[in-house]
Amino acid sequence: MNIVVDENIPKLTVEALRADGHVVTDLRGTSEQGADDTAIWKKVQSQSALLISTDKDFTSHRGETHSGILIIRLRQPNLAQIPARVILAMRLHEPADWQNLTLVMRDAVQSTFRHIPES
Repeated sequence: MNIVVDENIPKLTVEALRADGHVVTDLRGTSEQGADDTAIWKKVQSQSALLISTDKDFTSHRGETHSGILIIRLRQPNLAQIPARVILAMRLHEPADWQNLTLVMRDAVQSTFRHIPES
């Protein structure tokens, strides 16, 4: 699966996703690190990629056609909790399930929204 992660997703998460066979674009350490949400969204859309972020503002795109949005929203995020929630989300949903799915993973619960494009 094609995935873009923004700079607040730990490197450990990127490594775990790659070990699971995903193609991951990590914005950390690139010229796109720190880019505004609009630029990141355009990149994600141009790559038809699942976006993984801790930035809740990306949920504003849930009503659009996209390849998936995974937002991690933890009370006290750390280098262990973020990867654990990402990996859980990836195991709960097959790659085909992510099309137009917005998933917000919190400490103990998750919220989902599926955009249904008009025919």
